[in-house]
Amino acid sequence: MSGHSTIERGASLPVAKHSDRAPALPPRPGLVSRLTTWLSNGVVQAVLLVVALVWITPLAGLFLSSMRSEQDNAAKGWWTALTDPGQLSLDNYTALFKDSGITQSFWNTVLISVPATALVVGIAALAGYAFAWLEFPGRNAIFLVVVGLLVVPVQIGLLPVAKLFGAIGLFGTIPGVILFHVAYGLPFAIFLLRNYFAEIPREMLEAARMDGGGEWRIFYQLILPLGRPALASLAIFQFLWVWNDMLVALLFADSESQPLTVALQSEMRQFGSNIGVLAPGAFLSLVVPLVVFFAFQRHFVQGVMAGSVK
Repeated sequence: MSGHSTIERGASLPVAKHSDRAPALPPRPGLVSRLTTWLSNGVVQAVLLVVALVWITPLAGLFLSSMRSEQDNAAKGWWTALTDPGQLSLDNYTALFKDSGITQSFWNTVLISVPATALVVGIAALAGYAFAWLEFPGRNAIFLVVVGLLVVPVQIGLLPVAKLFGAIGLFGTIPGVILFHVAYGLPFAIFLLRNYFAEIPREMLEAARMDGGGEWRIFYQLILPLGRPALASLAIFQFLWVWNDMLVALLFADSESQPLTVALQSEMRQFGSNIGVLAPGAFLSLVVPLVVFFAFQRHFVQGVMAGSVK
């Protein structure tokens, strides 16, 4: 046979170069990329726009009603202000801020919501880090107790805690309302942050310890920056829950420490459908959580999407 058609003994077979190999398959798109592609569809965007308009219509109606006189609200619907802007004025808000009871209730709400949110986030961050990365006796048993407290409804603790606060002088005070919100907000907060912190790679913590970092330094300089999305999401949920609460405040707050929700409920009970007071008060109570949500919106979305992509 010809030497061109045969391979001599001992000759090596040609080796395919790297460029001859089959191209690697592109990575499978993750949940976030698939969700982004789906939301970019024109039909989906139109549906979302309709849903947004449906949700924002009551808010717009409340805002326009809060800027109309009681006579205009009784005579015509709020939508007439769109074609007749002369109905709108700030008289209701001027009268609202001159009402010492409403303004005091507003500041009571701030004094309750801000400390209750800050304490829950701070304590839960410390506890979540301890349950996730520190070894101590009874860690798993204590964490199971914390998880078990998630199923305890708020109504069960109202009377026992009211008796306890009455015995120690906290009933009818702002610190009493704050402590109740902190106690019932901690189980969920610890559960959420512990699971989030546990997803942090162990190698990062070991490298920080090898560099001489103590637990407090690791917590402040590593855990808190990495856990910012979860912390922001927790702060939003806790703030909204405390700000909009009326059940706990109705029982534990007196007339001097009542928040805005209880004050508006009292106005409704005394004056019936006094829209000139209720509408601006309700919008004032609504606009603060909206501002807080949009201020932390980016971190909130990151917290919701956390863990969706490995």
